[in-house]
This record gives sequence, C-alpha cells and structure tokens, in this order.
Amino acid sequence: MKLSFTTLGCPDWTWERIVDEASRLGYDGVELRGIAGELRLGRCEALREERLEASLAYARERRIAICCLDTSCAFHDEERFDEAIEEGMETIDLAVRMGVASIRVFGDSIADNSRAQETVARVARGLQTLGEYAEGKDIQVLLETHGDFSSSDRVSEVLRQTSSPAIGVIWDIHHTFKYGGHESPAETWRRLGDDIRHAHIKDALGARPVLLGEGELPLPEWIALLREVGYDGWLSFEWEKRWHPEIEEPEVALPAFIDYVRRYL
Repeated sequence: MKLSFTTLGCPDWTWERIVDEASRLGYDGVELRGIAGELRLGRCEALREERLEASLAYARERRIAICCLDTSCAFHDEERFDEAIEEGMETIDLAVRMGVASIRVFGDSIADNSRAQETVARVARGLQTLGEYAEGKDIQVLLETHGDFSSSDRVSEVLRQTSSPAIGVIWDIHHTFKYGGHESPAETWRRLGDDIRHAHIKDALGARPVLLGEGELPLPEWIALLREVGYDGWLSFEWEKRWHPEIEEPEVALPAFIDYVRRYL
C-alpha cells in the first residue's frame, strides 16, 4: 500500500509546503482537496496553466505523487446536476494534464426516501456520464462511500446501473462502518472489493474526528483485511481540518498517521 494524505487536513498550506511536508514525513503522495484555501482545484493558483508544470516538477523532484483529485461533485441534487457534471469534466481534464489517475465524486444524499430509486438512478447517470468522458484518458471516476451512499448495498445499486470501465469506488472506512449500518470490513470488501480503487482512513468518536487509534473504528481489522486481500492501492489519511477547525493541527495529525499505520504495515 502507498501512503498519502488529503489536503483537507492542511487547508491553508501552500503547494510547496504540502509537498515539502509529505516528503519530510515519509508519505508517498498527496490527494488534492484544495490548496491554500481554494477548494475547486481548477481555480488553485498552483495548478493554473502558467504554473502547472513548475508545480508538478516541484513534486517530482521530491518524489511525491499526486494520487487523486477530489471534487465537490454530488449528483443527488437535480438542480445542481449539470454543475456537478461540469466540475467533473473540468477535473478530468486537469487530471489528464497532471498525469493523475483518478478523481473523486459523491452520491451524496437522499432527501426523500419515497424517491430513493430516482436519486440512485440520477447518481448512476452522473457517474456514467463522467465515466464515458474519462474513457480513453486513463482516468478513473471514483464514487466515495459517503453520506446516504455509504453502505455497500446502496453503492452496489448505483454501480449496477453503470457500464463504464472507468468507474470505481473510494472506500471510506468511517462511512461504511458508522453510516452504512456498521458494516464489517469483510462484508464491505465482499460486495465492493472488485471495484475499490482507493481507500480513505480516519478515526472518530461519534461525529468528531480523532487521531487514529483514539476512536471507535475497527482500523486494525480493516488494515489487516487490506493486507490479506493484497490491496496495493493508496491508503489516504483524511483529516478533516477544513470542516473541524478545532481538531489537532496538521503538524500533529500527519506524523501521527505515519506512526500509527506503520505498526500494522
């Protein structure tokens, strides 16, 4: 497994600091969810056309890969569906220019259970549209297990309505366990393992993020399963500092992740 962290955990850091800290701490790469306060990656200063090659060279020189570009795309909202498709296509184009293999998208919520099937179909349509756009570009469009699309049953329901080979899954252990009906890691893998391309790791007490090992998630069991099945993708630490400013600073959380996960790898 290759280790990365999402920039959600260091929302104010510049590109150079993100890369420098990743290199210093022993990470293999970073997952981009905003840079220096800007969430939409196509608008980040470091990734604009005139700076992009220099930014990529800076990461290459320090042997830090960019493993995934994270969007805010969520397909559940009919009124914002076209906007989500636009951002997704923009991010796929950016991924091509950067040589990044995947982008992240959401389901994300079901406001009216009586219309759940309609929402699932809309999410599948959004995924299929981006998947078809990504085909031939060596880009994967990855649906994160998140929100009302946390359970493997619900994600499988979406995937059954798609056909693009460019579609896959990001497995977020927090959401499948906490919001997906307390699914065991083995149960989630049995249903989604063939489609899992990327993994998010975090820990929590209730809704509050805590350092790994201080929460209630079955992380040792989960990591052991990933090792057992031969998962060799990215294990990406998602420290939600952007949404929870009160939690520990990245200077504490990022090295703590490395210390924790190396005990099990």
